[in-house]
Amino acid sequence: MANANNAGAAAPLPPLRWPAPLVGEDLVSISDLTSDEIYFLLDLAGRVKAQPRRYQFALQGKTLALLFEKPSLRTRATFQIGMEQLGGRALYLGPEEVGLGTREAVRDVARNLSRWVDVIAARVRRHETVLELAAEARVPVINALSDVEHPCQALGDILTLLEHKRKLAGLLLAWVGDGNNVCHSLLLAASHLGVRMKIATPAGYEPAARMVTAARAAGGRIELTNDPVAAVAGADAVYTDVWTSMGQEAEAEARREIFRPFQVNTALMEKAGEQALFLHCLPARRGEEVTDEVLDSPASVTCDQAENRLHIQKALLLSLLA
Repeated sequence: MANANNAGAAAPLPPLRWPAPLVGEDLVSISDLTSDEIYFLLDLAGRVKAQPRRYQFALQGKTLALLFEKPSLRTRATFQIGMEQLGGRALYLGPEEVGLGTREAVRDVARNLSRWVDVIAARVRRHETVLELAAEARVPVINALSDVEHPCQALGDILTLLEHKRKLAGLLLAWVGDGNNVCHSLLLAASHLGVRMKIATPAGYEPAARMVTAARAAGGRIELTNDPVAAVAGADAVYTDVWTSMGQEAEAEARREIFRPFQVNTALMEKAGEQALFLHCLPARRGEEVTDEVLDSPASVTCDQAENRLHIQKALLLSLLA
């Protein structure tokens, strides 16, 4: 990556293949994007990553509100740092300051923030909250995580796959574990990009049927199984996530027993393709869904995923606001 501290004036912004297609829009779900829009974001993220100084004043005078109901390391840091690296400002509003739907109605928060800021990134407990924010706000709203989807994570993951594999169409991505929000966004993204997915979950923990149906309707090649070995066989990448997400703590002990056969360990990774990558959106519970040997192995690209959240979100902010 180019050194952002190099002296010298910033060069003009480089031309892109298309006009920015997302100005003024929301990103609540990966399904809000077309294939061309996803490729546009991937292209722009690569440019931003390679030459960050070219974009350092692109969003000067703009303000991003980070409206968070849940704690975060990667999502908060990458949005806040990204907005500042683009010349804008980020305002963090945690649950103590706002109290979405409790201290103040969601619609009132959306309407007021729209008078002060240029874009809202919302990390919420219920997907309905981000839907209402998007419906009521007069500025773009980004889903920074809900219980149904995590689109920014999926876009950063796709960027990571593209960097390491140099292509997307024809890749096989295996998902092992809970069919959760990250899984939903990945299978929707995969359906746009020619990436096949095999998803292995315990019975009763499959991704939502409506998400699978939507992905298949968009041309996605999605296979569901309860056998992790079958899912990873020949895979180009193996992805897992925590077995117990925030809000499911009461189920933690039961989930450990149910998901134990779905741990990604060295033996399971050996069933995948010879050059298979390991992905995890983090934070990881070492020794549960993944072993230290896999998470710390040369196959692991988890830190690349975390870094690429910064670049893809900068591309998204530029597309929505520039």
